[in-house]
Amino acid sequence: MQYVNGHHIDKQMLEEDYSIQWAITTPLYNIGEHAYNLTKEFKEKTPYIQWSMISGLRHRLVHDYDSTNWQMISDIVFIEIPELIRQLNKEEMI
Repeated sequence: MQYVNGHHIDKQMLEEDYSIQWAITTPLYNIGEHAYNLTKEFKEKTPYIQWSMISGLRHRLVHDYDSTNWQMISDIVFIEIPELIRQLNKEEMI
């Protein structure tokens, strides 16, 4: 989100600019990979966070890149990620 905000990236830019798409998807891969590797116990303590969807996004981006729905990715970046950050901050996990 620091990159997005710092570069004044908006949804349209993300949906249309290939270089921005690459810059955004790498952190999404990393978030998904880390979510996938969280312990079962940790995930059970935070059932309100959709860990399987987060890790599933990583798998989909990595293995099916050519058919990526950039409108969906922009919704994730501009709606879901800020909400995830709020949830994690609320739990003081970061």
